[in-house]
Amino acid sequence: RSGRSAALRARMEERLLGARFRYLNQQLYTGSSRDAARLFRADPAAFHLYHRGFERQVRRWPERPVQCIVRYLRRRPASLVVADFGCGDCTLAASVRNQVHCFDLVPLSPRVTVCDMAKVPLAAESVDVAVFCLALMGTNLQEILGEANRVLKLGGTLMVAEVASRFEDTRAFLKAMTQLGFRTVSK
Repeated sequence: RSGRSAALRARMEERLLGARFRYLNQQLYTGSSRDAARLFRADPAAFHLYHRGFERQVRRWPERPVQCIVRYLRRRPASLVVADFGCGDCTLAASVRNQVHCFDLVPLSPRVTVCDMAKVPLAAESVDVAVFCLALMGTNLQEILGEANRVLKLGGTLMVAEVASRFEDTRAFLKAMTQLGFRTVSK
């Protein structure tokens, strides 16, 4: 009897985790990056819960998008400097030889610099590659992408890996990227 009870409890805890992850995800996509920073400053445990839910979800995917970015960087010179916006547990930094500046709202790793993605502590034109891997969140996307553009060197690369459902209209997003000064190389 206690075995069935434990299994039921575990299933219920998983469902609760899934529901809280979906709630937090909705908060991140429907508020600004400043709202997200306030949310996680007020409740750092929520960030850890969010990442547990995120990991559970991504485990079911056929491929993790961060691995595509890792493969891309491994084929490029290790001298390229990278900024990882919304780095999570710093998987990218741990997987490449490049210098990677890791930014997120809560430090899941000592490598993380805690900040709002719309205002990272980097000099203008100081990185070769800016990455948003499942981290392009918030209602102030123009401000966040403008910040990536500010820190990128002329001719630098912006890499965005995001689920298609994030955008109402992918073509409109790509057009907006062009208006921010980016040129689409591949989609």
